[in-house]
Amino acid sequence: MEGLLPELEMIRQDFPILERTLAGGHPLVYLDSANTSQKPQVVIDAMVDHLEHHNANVARAMHQLGVEASEAFEGGRDRVAAFLNAPSRDEVIFTKNASEALNLVARSLGDARGIDTGAAQWDRLGEGDEIVITEMEHHSNIVPWQMLAERTGAKLRWFGLTDDGLLDLSDIDSLITERTRVVSLTWVSNMLGTINPVADIARRAHEVGAIVVVDASQAAPQMPVDVVASGADLLVFTSHKVVGPTGIGVLWGRRAILEQLPPFLGGGEMIATVAMERSTYAAIPHKFEAGTPPIAEAVGLGVAVDYLQSVGLDAIRRHEETITAYALEGLATLPGITILGPRTARERGGAISFEVEGIHPHDIAQVLDSRGIAVRAGHHCAKPAHARFGVQSSARMSSYLYTTPAEIDAFIEGLAHTQRYFGTVPTVAGAGA
Repeated sequence: MEGLLPELEMIRQDFPILERTLAGGHPLVYLDSANTSQKPQVVIDAMVDHLEHHNANVARAMHQLGVEASEAFEGGRDRVAAFLNAPSRDEVIFTKNASEALNLVARSLGDARGIDTGAAQWDRLGEGDEIVITEMEHHSNIVPWQMLAERTGAKLRWFGLTDDGLLDLSDIDSLITERTRVVSLTWVSNMLGTINPVADIARRAHEVGAIVVVDASQAAPQMPVDVVASGADLLVFTSHKVVGPTGIGVLWGRRAILEQLPPFLGGGEMIATVAMERSTYAAIPHKFEAGTPPIAEAVGLGVAVDYLQSVGLDAIRRHEETITAYALEGLATLPGITILGPRTARERGGAISFEVEGIHPHDIAQVLDSRGIAVRAGHHCAKPAHARFGVQSSARMSSYLYTTPAEIDAFIEGLAHTQRYFGTVPTVAGAGA
């Protein structure tokens, strides 16, 4: 199949968990990578080696192990900076996850006494100011902004969605105005799969002097992310979706913006000096990294992004698009399936949320699981997007660089089996697909 990674079988051998069989002797078919990706052996080995031979605290231990640990930790930062094409390694901040990174940004923006974006200057956020998000956001890119709006008196506004699951940009000029201070949006929707035109939206936001925050949690695993070309001022993603470990995320920010933001948490290496009366703070990135950071996780993340770059993000994107198109074609052969989001692979990432007429998503996931096929069911931390389409929850399959056409075949057959199992009699073949 043209577009697949040419060394797909060798790539699969890098992921030991894919050799597993589950209850009933079924081989694992892992289609839940938008939830968390599987880990290649090189990442596992790098973290084990670090813990076995180099473990120590960073930036404070003066002995040899401390130096080795610090070098390994900062090496992870170098690799992430290269992965993002960041102008400076100092612009890469390690957080606990993408949610913490977004909360850091929202909290610090609210505490800032004023911001100079380069295109505009504004005082502390307050009444009359506006924050713009979208209706397709993950809860982690909704709730922090709601909290910020409640705390400052700013108004929260959002882009609506078209029936096809795209952002409705028809009112962009009335939505992003001189009152807009922040525009925050996902690059790729975790629920609809939609790929958003972040650079175009950033261009409009910058015309009015707003700060652009991009949630790249679903984009970073499956397409090249160049922070400069994206137009973002601040961008976040999480390690565990880019074949790295859990427990670590990334905030990248333009130096000029990061230097104006006050710290998020206090303590540890984020200080310059401390006296009983007051403290001063370290330069970026350490200003935002209070306490002992996730050290082994940074090592693992560095190896993970190196691994993706060795495969090639352009090649991974072609693979995802090919597999997603194949899955969409397969779903269209089944009656009673409704796809949520764009109908073409070109417009979307590898996550496909869907409904099956007459069957609850949890039942779909359970029956598929009994055949070794792992998918997600629920609201996928995107309740407003589900509400927009009048559904409480959905099932979701999500592929990745290790997914094969044979696994998609197994998934489609598993869905057909599920329909037979529940005895549903769909009315129209391919309805909604």
